[in-house]
Amino acid sequence: MDGIVTTDDVMGGEPRLEGRRVSVRQIAELVIDGGTPVGDVADRLDVSRADVHRALTYYYANPDEMAAVRERHREAMRAAREAAIDPPDAVTR
Repeated sequence: MDGIVTTDDVMGGEPRLEGRRVSVRQIAELVIDGGTPVGDVADRLDVSRADVHRALTYYYANPDEMAAVRERHREAMRAAREAAIDPPDAVTR
């Protein structure tokens, strides 16, 4: 899709807006999961409303790919939490 790119060494290969480090998944999570209006997402991420709609179009046009992207992201978050160093007991008291 025009304006959406995938680069293996940028953002883990997630589809993103061309020239930006804003992924289709991030936009979908804000708009679809979070209920944030398109205009607010555009302002927050400093992109155009057209870019937000382009990302959402890509998201809906590629459901299997986006489900796999979401799962990879969830797994990476789980691994990061497990690898995080817990603070010593003295700090948590």
